[in-house]
Amino acid sequence: MKRKLEDDSPPKLPSKFNFTERDLQRHVDFNIKGYDVIVFLHIQKTGGTTFGRHLVRNIRLEQPCDCKPGQKKCTCHRPGKEESWLFSRFSTGWSCGLHADWTELTNCVPVIMDKKEAQKNKSETRDFYYITMLRDPVSRYLSEWKHVQRGATWKTSLHMCDGRSPTQDELPTCYSGDDWSGVTLTEFMDCSSNLANNRQVRMLADLNLVGCYNLSSMNESDRNHILLGSAMNNLKNMAFYGLTEFQRKTQYLFERTFSLRFIAAFTQINSTRAANVDLSEAVRRRIEELNYLDVQLYEYAKDLFLQRFQYTRQREHQAERLKRREERRWLREQREQSRASLPRRRGYGGGGDLAPTTEDYTSQVARCFSVILALC
Repeated sequence: MKRKLEDDSPPKLPSKFNFTERDLQRHVDFNIKGYDVIVFLHIQKTGGTTFGRHLVRNIRLEQPCDCKPGQKKCTCHRPGKEESWLFSRFSTGWSCGLHADWTELTNCVPVIMDKKEAQKNKSETRDFYYITMLRDPVSRYLSEWKHVQRGATWKTSLHMCDGRSPTQDELPTCYSGDDWSGVTLTEFMDCSSNLANNRQVRMLADLNLVGCYNLSSMNESDRNHILLGSAMNNLKNMAFYGLTEFQRKTQYLFERTFSLRFIAAFTQINSTRAANVDLSEAVRRRIEELNYLDVQLYEYAKDLFLQRFQYTRQREHQAERLKRREERRWLREQREQSRASLPRRRGYGGGGDLAPTTEDYTSQVARCFSVILALC
């Protein structure tokens, strides 16, 4: 039975972005038995924990990840090797820092993997396939607020850029004490240095392009323009990304991208803490203003994601139609050959008995000619 993929119909409106076929085509030659590594960039409150568990517990593999009860991390080794094919929270842990971003991961992962696993065959290259999850910016922001309100912090995050973490002046904290538990939404929005603002753009952009966390290195307009462009480009060039709001489509595109299959279907859960927050229109607008870069990124990401889904489905349907056409053509040829061979198998000697079916074609022709000559 085919699973329903939320909405299989094409987008109702034409795309605002001029994506090429190369942008839409996504299939990588991931060699799980070689040296390739999938790197999961986990952005807070985008459904990354759920997706991360799918990666270690729900993929059909020759050698499944070894997940022991009571332990968060699983061992995800290549078939027959003591080497990891997955770099993520639930496999290697926070090896590059808590919720490491694109700037941190791209500098850290190759070094970490080379230290852990020295390649025996130096002539073989190791490809890193970066993946991530994105979420509607307002929903993600509200979810982060509720999470922080309950006492969560990410204060141990390194935010490494250009070889160092930001200073207190470059990245002031929004609260005093151990955490920000009990924070109201207004207080959360009023902190100008709150990393929840435009988090998805910041975590996907190359921060080296804007002087890292030094806001005095360029004016705000130029900085934001560079950050958004970098985040869009990095997202487009990632091997894969999914959207929290489209779980089945996310599953479908991941499976087609990596030629891997999940055991159980993804589940769409719309009843979240963020969905249960009663917002006035004014508050919603303010959240969108605080996250206006994320709003633009998500619009871009959603457009590209749905176009990739449509493109992949169309290609798959075309391949299925071609396969059925070839099967019908083959069956038709078989029937025609069968009909054409019937007269050659019929003989006239011995009271019209059928010639032995074991006779070869030359023998059957010779029998036919001998009968014709006899009649003449």
